[in-house]
Amino acid sequence: MIQIETAIERPWPAGRWDALGDRAVRAAVDASVHGDILIMRPMVEVSIRYTSDEEVQKLNRTYRHKDKPTNVLSFPMIQPDLLDGINDGDDGETLLGDIVLAYGVTAREAAEKNVTVEAHAIHLIVHGTLHLLGYDHEQGEAEAEAMEEIERVALAALGISDPYAVREG
Repeated sequence: MIQIETAIERPWPAGRWDALGDRAVRAAVDASVHGDILIMRPMVEVSIRYTSDEEVQKLNRTYRHKDKPTNVLSFPMIQPDLLDGINDGDDGETLLGDIVLAYGVTAREAAEKNVTVEAHAIHLIVHGTLHLLGYDHEQGEAEAEAMEEIERVALAALGISDPYAVREG
């Protein structure tokens, strides 16, 4: 089973961000090779924090040594090679990791892509969840393409168009 904990901070506007995050995480997990996490014991938790560009910039500087805000950060708590073993008789709770979204960057990118902030946030949460599951687009072209395909599948299940499709115009 999976549980999603959500913290919504300013400047994120009022909305159903908790439900949006829940749907996005579940779709990403389901589309991945780790779909069994949705139904297995122990409980697996993902934390989503919606926050400001300034807070994300601090985290990015501290943990990635990049002094700028970014749209989403993921902080995996389990090494990818240990994911298959989290169901080995453990009745407790396992923290898969944390996902942090920056409002300003997310909103700007959504406007540039001509999509809603909600649709773009869903894409970012799907992307972040895949990082928690060990996918890494920075490990080469093949890994990037595999990750993008899983994102497409997860987003399609949520009724969201392919964010990687080339747009004419």
